[in-house]
Amino acid sequence: MPAEWEPHEATWLSWPHKEASWPGKFAPIPAVFAAMAGALAAGEGVHINGAPELRASAEASLRAAGVPLQRVRWFDIPTNDAWVRDHGPIFLVREAGGRRERVLLDWAYNAWGGKYPPFDLDNAVPGKIGEALNLPAWRETMVLEGGSIDVNGRGALLTTEACLLNPNRNPGLSRKEIEQKLRAALGVRQIYWLGEGIAGDDTDGHVDDLARFAAPDTVLAAVEADPLDANYRPLQENLARLRAMRDENGRAFNLATLPMPAPVIYEEQRLPASYLNFYIGNRAVLLPVFGCPADREAMATLARVFPGREICPIECSDMVWGLGACHCATQQQPR
Repeated sequence: MPAEWEPHEATWLSWPHKEASWPGKFAPIPAVFAAMAGALAAGEGVHINGAPELRASAEASLRAAGVPLQRVRWFDIPTNDAWVRDHGPIFLVREAGGRRERVLLDWAYNAWGGKYPPFDLDNAVPGKIGEALNLPAWRETMVLEGGSIDVNGRGALLTTEACLLNPNRNPGLSRKEIEQKLRAALGVRQIYWLGEGIAGDDTDGHVDDLARFAAPDTVLAAVEADPLDANYRPLQENLARLRAMRDENGRAFNLATLPMPAPVIYEEQRLPASYLNFYIGNRAVLLPVFGCPADREAMATLARVFPGREICPIECSDMVWGLGACHCATQQQPR
């Protein structure tokens, strides 16, 4: 599995349509997806899944955002929801016969432990993308969401105990068996486990709100400055684990931190707002921002970490009401 910063042919989105995912606040969401597509389109293709009847309104949103439609390819693949990071395929590359080729993994998907049925259309997305691209799709019986793992493209993988060991995913598999399946399927050697997720995260602790590889030897981690905040303890515990981790050569990872935004609360519900839910495109990094002072620090940090890419702030105060942000809504297709 290549790292996210390696060259893409395209980024996938699943066009939003499920109003129940953003109850009372769906109207601004298509424009957020269009903004993400526009920021990415200068550097790569944008592939969009959606039922045929969504195409006209989606293209209207894209045109309104100034997105060049010649950079967009629409796929008539219906979905239950918009979180392609979790229901879409994971693309792999392999050397075969002296040439590089792509395959995709079709993991089992159960809407984060059966929380949001129906999810039959989402579970079918990877196979349909494989058919559309004429790429082999390898079926995996283990339940796995893309947001629950992060790789450095050199054999290391980050994940969390809170999610992958949750009995609502793979109750018949032990930790050792899950590690074996990850190694066999993704071509990784070292698996690094963090603990708990952030407040409000309905995924049971996806790593893409906590810590991310930014280079083969560099990890970005979320930290909360307020000791009274619900996120302070779990993020400090995860930071301690990261500091103790060593690569296969016994070296510590370079560790940088991103602050947590001010709490985002809507209808008395704490939402899983995190700057770690950024997405690395070919030319742009999509950074969720939330209209608070910490936005500026997060932008400055990512600008230092990704000097060759434009940091594109995506206003996600509305989007995170759906319990996800930029990384949750994107999936890379490697070149």
